[in-house]
Amino acid sequence: MRAESIEELLAGAPSGERRVVGRLISIVERDGDGAEEIAEWAHARSGRAHIVGITGAPGAGKSTLVGGLLAVWAKAGRRPAVLAVDPTSPLTGGAILGDRVRMDSVATGAFVRSMATRGHRGGLALAVPGAVRVLDAAGFDPVVVETTGVGQVEVDIVGAADTTVLVVAAGWGDAVQASKAGLLEVADLFVVNKADRHGAHDARRDLDLMLDLGRVSGHEDRRGHRPEIVMTTSTTGHGVEGVASAIDEHRRHLVESGERARAYHRRIALEVRDRAQALLVTRVAKLLSSEDGRVALDAAERRAMTPAAAARAVAARIIAAPDRTSPEHDRS
Repeated sequence: MRAESIEELLAGAPSGERRVVGRLISIVERDGDGAEEIAEWAHARSGRAHIVGITGAPGAGKSTLVGGLLAVWAKAGRRPAVLAVDPTSPLTGGAILGDRVRMDSVATGAFVRSMATRGHRGGLALAVPGAVRVLDAAGFDPVVVETTGVGQVEVDIVGAADTTVLVVAAGWGDAVQASKAGLLEVADLFVVNKADRHGAHDARRDLDLMLDLGRVSGHEDRRGHRPEIVMTTSTTGHGVEGVASAIDEHRRHLVESGERARAYHRRIALEVRDRAQALLVTRVAKLLSSEDGRVALDAAERRAMTPAAAARAVAARIIAAPDRTSPEHDRS
C-alpha cells in the first residue's frame, strides 16, 4: 500500500480518522521527516480544544476515571482524545502502554494514544505539546493528558493543561502527599476516587482543610476560585458525570476571567524554555565530545580548572560558535 504524503495526511486529519492522526503524532513524536511541517499546520489551527490534565499517584484510579469521562463525553456527542504519558522502559525506550490497553475498551469514538516519557525531566515528553496541538487541530475536544503519577512529576502537568485534575484514592496518605508535592497549589479540581472504601471521607476532609489553609494564606485569591472536590467510584461510574460537569464549569471560569488566555501565554513560554534547554543540552554533549570540550574536561580533571570554570568555558564556546548543523543556521 502506498504511504500517504504529509500533505495527504494533513488533508485527512480533520476527519479524525485514528490511523491518520496516529501517523501524524508518530512523526511528531520521533521528530521525523515532515515533523516541522506538521507542527506549523497544527500550531496555526490549534487553540480551540480544552486541555485537561489528569494526574495523581499510581493506583488512584486515573485510567478508569478517564475511561468513564470518555464515555460521558462521547455520549454527549463530543470527540475526546487522550494522551497517556507512560514511563519509558529502561530496556527498550518504549512506552509501557498500560493505560491504552485499559481505556481502549471504553473509547468508542475517542482517540487514545500512549506516549513514552523518554527520560524527559518532569515526566512529560517534549513531543507531548506538539501531539496535543495535532489533536486540537484535528477537531478533538477535550484533549486529556494523563501523567505517570510518579514522584514529583505530576506538578509539571499544569504547564500543559488548562484544567488540572488531581485524583487521590481513599485513605490519608494521598492527601498528605499531595500537599508535600505542591499539587494542592496547581490542582483546579480534586477527585477522591474509590469513595466506597473506608477512608474516603477522611481524604476529603483533609483536602478541605488544606484548601482552607490556602484561603488563609491568600493562594485561593491568586487562583481566583476554590477548587471543587468530587467523590467518585470510577469502577461503577458513580460521580464521573460530576467530574465532567466540574471540568466544564472550570472551563467557563477560565474563559470569563480571562485566565485561559493568560494560561496559554504561560504554556507557550514554558514550551519554548523546555525546547531551548533541550537544544542546549544537545549542543553541550556534542561540544564535550569534541577537542575543545575535552580540553576543558582535562583541565578540570587535572585540577587546573574547577568544574564550574570548565562549565563556563564550555558555555562561552557555545555562545561564541553557532551550531552550523542546525536548521536555524541553515536558514540564516
